[in-house]
Amino acid sequence: MIRKAIITIILFMSANLNAQYFLNGIKINLDWELAYNLPGRGSVKKTNAIVPGAVQLDIANAENYNPWYYDENWKDYLWMEDQFFTYLSKFERPELAPGEKIYFYSGGIDYKFDIMLNGKLLLQQEGMFTPVELDITPHLRDKNELEVVIHPVPKKHDEPADRSQAAASLKPAVSYSWDWHPRLIPSGIWKETYLHKRPASFLDQTDVGYSLSEDLEQATIELTISGTKLRGNQLIWKIRNMEEQVVASKVLQPKGNELTLNLPLANPVLWWPHDQGNPYLYESVVELRNSDNELIQLITRKIGFRKVRLVMNEGAWSEPQGFPKSRSVAPAQLEINGRKIFAKGTNWVNPDIFPGTISPDRYNELTDRAVEANFNMLRVWGGGIVNKDAFYQQCDEKGLLVWQEFPLACNNYVGTPEFLEVLEQESASIITSLRHHPCIAIWSGGNELFNSWSGMTDQSLALRMLNSQCLKYDPGTPYINTSPLMGMGHGHYVFRDMQSGEEVYSIMERAHFTAYTEFGMPGPSSVEILESIIPDDQLWPPKPGTAWESHHAFNAWVGDTWLMQEMIEDYFGPSGSIEELVANGQLIQAEGYKAIYEEARRQKPYCSMALNWCFNEPWPTAANNSLINWPNEPKPGFYAVRDACRPVLASARIKKFKWKEGETFETDIFLLNDLYEEIPPGEITIKLVTDREEQVILKWDHPGASENTNIEGPTARAILPRWDTDRFQLVLESKDHPAYNSAYTLLYRKNRTKRDKTATLNQ
Repeated sequence: MIRKAIITIILFMSANLNAQYFLNGIKINLDWELAYNLPGRGSVKKTNAIVPGAVQLDIANAENYNPWYYDENWKDYLWMEDQFFTYLSKFERPELAPGEKIYFYSGGIDYKFDIMLNGKLLLQQEGMFTPVELDITPHLRDKNELEVVIHPVPKKHDEPADRSQAAASLKPAVSYSWDWHPRLIPSGIWKETYLHKRPASFLDQTDVGYSLSEDLEQATIELTISGTKLRGNQLIWKIRNMEEQVVASKVLQPKGNELTLNLPLANPVLWWPHDQGNPYLYESVVELRNSDNELIQLITRKIGFRKVRLVMNEGAWSEPQGFPKSRSVAPAQLEINGRKIFAKGTNWVNPDIFPGTISPDRYNELTDRAVEANFNMLRVWGGGIVNKDAFYQQCDEKGLLVWQEFPLACNNYVGTPEFLEVLEQESASIITSLRHHPCIAIWSGGNELFNSWSGMTDQSLALRMLNSQCLKYDPGTPYINTSPLMGMGHGHYVFRDMQSGEEVYSIMERAHFTAYTEFGMPGPSSVEILESIIPDDQLWPPKPGTAWESHHAFNAWVGDTWLMQEMIEDYFGPSGSIEELVANGQLIQAEGYKAIYEEARRQKPYCSMALNWCFNEPWPTAANNSLINWPNEPKPGFYAVRDACRPVLASARIKKFKWKEGETFETDIFLLNDLYEEIPPGEITIKLVTDREEQVILKWDHPGASENTNIEGPTARAILPRWDTDRFQLVLESKDHPAYNSAYTLLYRKNRTKRDKTATLNQ
C-alpha cells in the first residue's frame, strides 16, 4: 500500500521544520493592521497586528488589557466572540518577469473568513485547517490593499454558552469552556502568511509515498509530481540516508506537467518509537533545474519507513464468553513493524489558548518532556487544535507515536450537508498534511462521541465520512471512530471515588480493559503559579466564587474538583498553609498516577495502552489533572509517572493509601518488562522505610523475564510496628540493577495510647 506524503510547494518553512524549500521564488512578508469596533462605539479603531497571532491579543495590547491568565481577566475577551475583524495590508505591485506569478498564501486562518484584494472578493472559506493558496496576479494594481475579514465565532445559538455551541462547526470545542480551559475563543490568522513570487517553471505539488513488503525488507518509493511549464527542465530525485549518503536516485527530462516515478530500496532501516529502537529518517530530495543546470527548486521531505496496525489484544477474541454471542471488543493492540508494543503515554492538548503564538521552541520544550517521561505515544485530543507541523516533525525525530483525532469532541455533530461539506474539506487537508509523518499511528474521529452526552454512533454520517477520508488518503494507517470504543476505558479522574469512597488502588486492580486511553488524577499547581494567577486577598484559604474557581479548583467537573481540599485534608488533617495543602495534594496525585500506570502495565498482554488525562495545559490552572503546569513546569506527579513508565521496573500492587499501627501490611510484587530483551534472574529486596529506620520484609529471587513479558512474584507481608511518623515508604531494590528500583509513599497512623488520650484532654 503506497503511503502518500503531500507537499504544497509554495510553503517557505524554517530550517527546523520538516519540509524545507529553497526556491528562486521570493517570499514577500506583509505588514498588517487590525481594524475593530469596541462595543458601544461606532468608530473603527486600528492597531498593528502580529501575524501569526490572534485578534484578541492585538486588541488586548492596543487597549492595555491586563494579562488574560490572571484572576478573571479572561472575561474581558467575551465581547470579541460576536464581532467582525479585518486584517489590512497594503503593498506595491512587485516587479514580475515573464511567466512569474504572485500568490497569496496562508497556512491557516481561524475560523470563517473572506479574502479581498482591492475591494474584490477572492475567497470565502470556513475552516482553520485548510491552507489558502490564491493566484492574485490578474488582480494586481500598482498599489494594493489586501483584506482578511474574520467572521464572528461560529455558535449554535440555541445551545447554552458551553461546548455544545461548537457542535455545528470544526472549530475546536475546548475554547468554548472546559473543566481546564476558560471560555476564551481565539480567532485570526494563526499560521504563517505571506505573498510568494513564483518562477514560470514551478512544481506545484509533490507527493512522496512508499510501500513495504510483508517481510519489511523491500521499500518501493513513489514520487508523484504536478507543475507548471516543466518541459525543457531537468528533474533529479534522490533518497539520502541519515549519513547523507545517496541510496537511490533517478534523473529525467519531464515531457509534461504531471509524472509519477518509482524507486526501489532494499533493506531499508526502519523507523521505530524511541523505546523500541531508532526513529530513523531518510530524506527525499527533489531538484528542478533549467536547461543551463541552474537550480529552480529544491524540495526536501523526511521519510520514515514503518508499518503500523491495530490488532486484537491477547485474549480479546474469547470475549464475550458463552452464548448468545456478539462481536468482541475493538482491537487496541498497537503493532509497529510486526512488533506488539505497550503504548505508554498521555493526552496532549494545545500548549496555549492562542494557537497562533505556539512556536517550534514551545513544542520542543514539551516533546522533550514527553521523552523524558518515558512516553512513546501522544494522543492529540479531539477537543483541541490539529497542531502545527513542527510538532509532528519533532515527534518523527524523537520517536513519539501520535494518535491523531479530528477536531470533534463531546458533541453530536449532526451530518447536515453544510457540516459535511466543511468536514470533507478540513479532513482532507488534515490527512494530506500529516500522513507523511511516520509518527502518525492512529486516526480517530474524535473524543467521547459514543457516549450519552454526545449521542453519536458508527452510523453517524460525520464518522462514516471520516472513515472514508482516511481510507482514501491514508489507507495504511489505522482509523477508529472515537475513544473510547467498547473495551477501552475512560476515567476515573480522582484518587478516591466521591460516592463509594473506594481508592484508585482497588478500582484499578479489578478493572479489565484493553486500553486505558484516559484517566486522571488531580493535583494543585505550585505555590509560585498560584501566586501568579490569584490575587493576594483571595489566595488563602481557597474559596469557590473567586479566581480559584475560574482557574478550575472548584466546580470544574463534579463536586469540589479539581482541588478536592476536603479529600486531601481527610487524609492529612487540616492544612495550616497553602504550602502544606499544595504539597499534600501533589503527593496524592503522584501516588495515584503511579498506581494506574503500573497496574495497567501489570494487566499486559490483555491491556496494551495507558494514556493519562492529561499531559499539559493551555493556561495556568489552580488545580488540574495535568502532569505539567503551563507553560512547562512539571508537577511531582510528572516524575512519578516517569518512573512508572520505565521500560523495566520492580512494581508493587498497593492495597490502600492509609495504614495503621498493628495492621498486616501486604503487597504483591511484580517485575515489568516492556523491552524486547530478556531480563536475567536477580534479587529484589522489599522493605519498609521511615526517616529513622527500615525493615526488610521479603527478598525475592526472581527467575528473570522473557522479552516484552511481565513476571508475578510473591506477596510481601509485615505487621506494622509503632513508628513515630505520619508516612512511610515501600521500597523495592534490585540488587544488580538499581535502575529497576521503585518507591511508594504511604500514610501511617499509630494507635492512640492512654498517654496520648490524656495529653489530648490536658491540651
